[in-house]
Formats: sequence, C-alpha cells, structure tokens
Amino acid sequence: MTGRGERTPQMSVREFEEIAAAAPETVTLEFIGGRLEVKKGADSDRGTVLCRLHRHCLQAAPELDLYQGRGLRVEEGREGRARPDAVLAPRGHFAGHGEWAEPAGVLMVVEVTAYDPDTDRLSRQGKPTAYGESEIPLYLLIDRDARTVTVHSNPDRHVGGYRDVHTAKFGEKVLVPGPMDIELDTEILKNYVR
Repeated sequence: MTGRGERTPQMSVREFEEIAAAAPETVTLEFIGGRLEVKKGADSDRGTVLCRLHRHCLQAAPELDLYQGRGLRVEEGREGRARPDAVLAPRGHFAGHGEWAEPAGVLMVVEVTAYDPDTDRLSRQGKPTAYGESEIPLYLLIDRDARTVTVHSNPDRHVGGYRDVHTAKFGEKVLVPGPMDIELDTEILKNYVR
C-alpha cells in the first residue's frame, strides 16, 4: 500500500508480478495505488507521437534514449509497478535490470493518453503521484483527450507528487525544464487527436 491510505490493496506486489508474468504479450498490466490496471494498447497516432518525441529528445541529448514499454518500480516503498509509454534515461541504463527496474537514474517518464475511461483516474491523478513519490525528475503527460501537454517537475515524495505543474494547450510551446531543458512545439500534436 502506498502512503496515501486510499484503500486496501487488491493483492500483494508478488501476486501482481505473477499475474503480469503470465499475461499474454498483447496485454499490459500495471499496479498503481494497490490496484491492478489494464493499460490500453497503443494506437498508431500514439506511436507516432512517441516517435516524434524520441527524435526531439535525442537531438537535444544524444547520450540518452527514450525506452518504450519499460517496467518501473514506483510509489513510496516501490510497491507499485508501472509501464510508462516512454522512459528517458541514459543509453544502456536498463541493461541487467530485469522486468521491473528501480527509478533511480530515470530522467523523465512520458504518458500519451489513450481514449479510455480510466485516463483521468490513472494518467492525471495516480501516475503523477506514483512518479513523484519515486522522485523521477519529470513526468510529461500528452493528453489527447484534453488536447494539452502537462509537465510535472520538482518531485516531492512528502507531498505525494510534484510541486510544479505546467499545462499548455496543443499549439503552444512548452518548456521541459532540467534535466532536459528543451522546448517542445506542440502544434503537430493537433494532428494526432480524434
């Protein structure tokens, strides 16, 4: 259970990992806030957004890589398990880490919303808390439903998330602060929404 005291976990982390290991490759499971979550599969637009972001990040910092589908131990006490759409870390960082890596050394996690009824609860509420408690420096949420990009920075596990949150509408320029220090032009994201 996380320090949030929301509810009793549905199962132990060990039980979750056993279920996740037995799931078919077409199913992505996460364990956030003590709840089993089924992550909706990527669509072609979501994949295109991630490819564009990958190119942008690598141009700004070629010593980094944007990993997709990387499992992370998250939340206070590392009792959660998340599979962000993308994880920015130094090249080769996850070698030898197994299926669920510690978040130490991760610079940024990225989520691109799926058209899913659980988006608000998970991507906008649960994951900022989980990633902030894990002290991951940046959480970038590309929210196709709201047509916004939200940059969460300055993690603070004591407040249960991030101290600084900046949201911009698609079409505006967004500053992603240190450790990235890049500016994203979000105009192109208008092409990847329903």
